[in-house]
Amino acid sequence: MLVQKNHPLQALNSFHMVARAEHLLRITDPSDVLRLLADPRWVDEPKFVLGGGSNIVLTGDLKALVLKVEIMGRRLLGETGKCFLVEAGAGENWHDFVEWTLGQGWPGLENLAMIPGTVGAAPVQNIGAYGVELQDRFDSLDAIDLQTGRLFTLDAAQCAFGYRDSVFKHSSSANPDMGQKAIGLKNRALILRVRFALPKVWKAVLGYADIERKMQELACSAPTARELFAWICEIRRNKLPDPAVVGNVGSFFKNPTVSPEQCADIIARDPKLVFYPLPDGSFKLAAGWLIDACGWRGKSIGQAGVYEKQALILVNRGTPAGQDSATGGEVMTLAKAIQTSVYERFGIFLEPEPVVL
Repeated sequence: MLVQKNHPLQALNSFHMVARAEHLLRITDPSDVLRLLADPRWVDEPKFVLGGGSNIVLTGDLKALVLKVEIMGRRLLGETGKCFLVEAGAGENWHDFVEWTLGQGWPGLENLAMIPGTVGAAPVQNIGAYGVELQDRFDSLDAIDLQTGRLFTLDAAQCAFGYRDSVFKHSSSANPDMGQKAIGLKNRALILRVRFALPKVWKAVLGYADIERKMQELACSAPTARELFAWICEIRRNKLPDPAVVGNVGSFFKNPTVSPEQCADIIARDPKLVFYPLPDGSFKLAAGWLIDACGWRGKSIGQAGVYEKQALILVNRGTPAGQDSATGGEVMTLAKAIQTSVYERFGIFLEPEPVVL
């Protein structure tokens, strides 16, 4: 078991912020965790699970043992009359996994193409894009308890998925090993493998403006899964910066949900408001539009900036491997200034998506 000291994290977070981990251990198999927990030197050490680093903002060095998840592997476990059951290791690259499932003839994840990060991090955030969320295709996952070393399995209900939310983002004393309902596993569980139920009877999920424009442009009203995958890859490449070139964590704020009355009030003042009706009668507002309406597109504080093509993206204007990186403090100062502007104009508080450390 090789625990590395004072390990640099700039290459392990997609914002490319300069920071170090006091200790770092690469997890390639569940046995690595068991050996770690059996070592008295590390039992009481604070631990932080790191996947692709695509949803974190580092405001300083991590005074913890960072567990870098690198468990690989992907396979078809079986199939039913309705779906293919596909499993992937938590360390697999998410986009590569999506592309692989399509190559095997198992569609269903194409709307989630080009989302950065790993398979193991996807349930934590309940990632979503273009009308599909991870929970729509999720079957179950295996994880290990970082306190007891016990292995356990969670289904969708036990994961308590919500909008960019899950059981892994909340703290609780509940113990899944003892048969208790898990209502909070923050900093306690390390996800090992994730399983997906991909439908045999596939239907394209359309309806978003960007996709509708593609359909009109190409005169294609019924795209295949591969065509939809290619469209979404192209759309995201044109709208979003490549983290390898421009440091970012994707969408920095969640799209807020408001009541019909709130939505109507804002429309009365700003008729161009971009919003989406939800099944429960509420409305989801486009956070990027709110930020843009407040004049933040292209603005910067220090080396932290708002992306010129999409105001929902905060970027690191420094070079990916250089020492001129934005600091976590600059990013959060910018984020708080944006929150204040949006609240003062619209009466809406924007909630950040990434984990701030």
